[in-house]
Amino acid sequence: SDLDPILDYIRIIEFETLNHNFRTEKRNTDLQNKILETQLQIKEQELNYLQMQIHPHFLFNTLNTIYGFALKQSKETPEIILKLSNLLDYILYQINKPCVSLKLEVTHIREYIELEKIRFRDSLRVEFNSNDFTDEIQIAPMLLIPFVENAFKHGSRKENILEIFINIQVNNYNLDFTIRNSYNPEEKRKKKIGIGQENIQKRLDLHYGERYKLEYKKSEDWFEASLKISELKHMQDAR
Repeated sequence: SDLDPILDYIRIIEFETLNHNFRTEKRNTDLQNKILETQLQIKEQELNYLQMQIHPHFLFNTLNTIYGFALKQSKETPEIILKLSNLLDYILYQINKPCVSLKLEVTHIREYIELEKIRFRDSLRVEFNSNDFTDEIQIAPMLLIPFVENAFKHGSRKENILEIFINIQVNNYNLDFTIRNSYNPEEKRKKKIGIGQENIQKRLDLHYGERYKLEYKKSEDWFEASLKISELKHMQDAR
């Protein structure tokens, strides 16, 4: 019929339109994938940079401790070196992993505290509380240790004693972490800043987005950091 050429032309137009739309959609999808891939690479690079900042700070403080005991020819120097080697193994070989068990992080927090107990002697009082949690609960490596390190570095002694209270609770994969240290605002102004709060917050942003809440509180005698993270990963998710 006379309409056949017109219908054929319409079909061709429709086919070309569909084909064009398909190519456009594919280009948009490819572009979105490239943008996402680039964002992930930037995130990974930033995380690596922030984590690398932890290494020299931690090593400098601990090596200073060893140096002081070595000068005194202390019998505890080998014990300090052994504890340090365990911590070094953790920060050098575990920090590049996306997640580690919270139980492992807590184990190394306790080792760090034991190192500081040797250094502070009778001028330190630490109270550490945590509930029981399994190896399955995962957390970003070296996420909590900087809080502990800062408490020792920036804490002030009251009546010649540095007091630190640490509480770690996990319920239904929700973390509640609090650390409080004795504090003197006047002394704080004289001390250099260590692992900054900004560094810690950036790592939390990159790892946990809107799933965390971090608060700092100060009083005349105490400084407290409180961190809550919801929906912690478990072992199957971290693989």
